[in-house]
Amino acid sequence: MDTYNQIPKILSFVLCVLAFAQVKAQEQKGPQMTPEMTEFWDHKVPIISPGEITENAAMTAPSDALVLFDGKDLSKWESVKGGPAKWIVENGVFTVNKGTGDIQTIEKFNDFQLHIEWKVPENITGKSQFRGNSGIYLQGRYELQVLDNYNNPTYSNGQAGSIYKQTPPLKNAMRAPGEWNVYDIIYTAPRFKEDKTLFSPGRVTVIHNGVVIQNNTQIKGHTPFTGLPKYTYHEKGSIKLQDHGDPSEPISYRNIWIREL
Repeated sequence: MDTYNQIPKILSFVLCVLAFAQVKAQEQKGPQMTPEMTEFWDHKVPIISPGEITENAAMTAPSDALVLFDGKDLSKWESVKGGPAKWIVENGVFTVNKGTGDIQTIEKFNDFQLHIEWKVPENITGKSQFRGNSGIYLQGRYELQVLDNYNNPTYSNGQAGSIYKQTPPLKNAMRAPGEWNVYDIIYTAPRFKEDKTLFSPGRVTVIHNGVVIQNNTQIKGHTPFTGLPKYTYHEKGSIKLQDHGDPSEPISYRNIWIREL
């Protein structure tokens, strides 16, 4: 057989096979795609009214939020010791009443967006951890640190914006004493298996004065002062604010609201 003379026939056969395969592929692809095929017109996004910037708030609550402090009273809060919250409400803010203990929300939450504004006094004294120390405990057990770290060095995983004794903030975005700081917190609660062991850890994103300081950070467990964090089974939990017993002037809070996610 003259192999050389067979090459044109072989090429012709290969081209026929490729053409047939292309036709079959076109048939399997179905109709030509149009832009409208990937547009979701049936899904309606709920409409809410966003908050506003005012003289007394960095951002007021949107229409679908639960207001936890409206500047008038602590009716949404209680003492962790039992009974009413005993912190001091005055001029639209409330302030730690040293020695009365931590306070927590009466209502409990899982995943949420939390907005909270806080400041230390202009004439604050002390240094390191004794300078306006408080804390925001997510579900009552995972602490986001509150502290004056404007020209106040301390251990990095204990400064403002840290997940206390776990993860330092990415940046120090503190405002000077006497000025209001703002935390916007997006929190995903941990999940547990049927046998109450951990399935997935909690995660948190924190924006401090417009700056991302925790970016989908994994929470390693509860917040012990001594020892290592760990998870134990729990269900919904409160937002808890800490009375640290700081000997310097105490911290103040205002404009607190939450949106369940």
